[in-house]
Amino acid sequence: MFNLAVIDPVAFSLGPIQVHWYGILIGTGALLGLWLATREAKRLGVDPEKILDMMIWVIPAAIIGARLYYVIFEWDYYRSHPQDIIAVWKGGLAIHGGLIGAFLAGYFFVKKHHLRFLVLADIVAPSIILGQAIGRWGNFVNQEAHGGPVSRSFLEGLHLPDWIIEQMNIQGTYYHPTFLYESLWNLIGFGLLLLMRKWNPKRGEIFFTYFMWYSLGRFFIEGLRTDSLTFTGPDWLASLLNFLWSPMNLLFSPGAMENGNIRVAQLVSFTLILFAIGMIVWRRKKGLAEESYTEVNSVSTQAQ
Repeated sequence: MFNLAVIDPVAFSLGPIQVHWYGILIGTGALLGLWLATREAKRLGVDPEKILDMMIWVIPAAIIGARLYYVIFEWDYYRSHPQDIIAVWKGGLAIHGGLIGAFLAGYFFVKKHHLRFLVLADIVAPSIILGQAIGRWGNFVNQEAHGGPVSRSFLEGLHLPDWIIEQMNIQGTYYHPTFLYESLWNLIGFGLLLLMRKWNPKRGEIFFTYFMWYSLGRFFIEGLRTDSLTFTGPDWLASLLNFLWSPMNLLFSPGAMENGNIRVAQLVSFTLILFAIGMIVWRRKKGLAEESYTEVNSVSTQAQ
């Protein structure tokens, strides 16, 4: 009855070169985010070339960071299969690793060029979460980053189209479309950050709200996944994270972990939420948040 074909991860071939949907979707998210950021920079009177120049550093650093992060936590596999380390088209880009790579590159770029980090960070924050929302569909095509088994009737109850439902059918078993949950969460976050621009918050608070919003969704959605990067940590920390996730037990069962007792993404997400809240409170108490989002006299630190 249900005979929809699974989507081929390869979009098309150019001779011996295969172009994967995973790369197309990530590239689309990056280009759309770049366009939005340069458009906003121009509206605020910031030279769009600064955004373009920064992205030349940030985008490669994000991809490298995302891959290295994933490979490090899956080293037992890649130690025996080193030829797969560069095979990013098969999946295996960890978003938190990408964020680390991107923000390190962005930080060194603004320092090198004497630019104001939070001015640029506020501008690009909505672009980042939009790119993440689009990029998650690459996981969908690759049939990865999913949750535990569910029934087809459960997926039908979410009013999903058949082409999504059947893509979640992996070797005869249907799975939680956690990629979709996170993509929708990020799209809502994108709308929230755009709305915040109209509220004209204090400098840096769009950027820190991005961290809080993305991390909150990722923390709870990650608990449903069965392919989480994990490690074995202290029992008290595992108990704390499980307690924080426990409200989700009212709706769903957690995804199984093959090894370890702590999901790396949950720990990082929890840490980022605390960091972002702490930065907002600290900057306000120290009088460092007097400037609003639209008050951009100059993007250069040398002009301050």
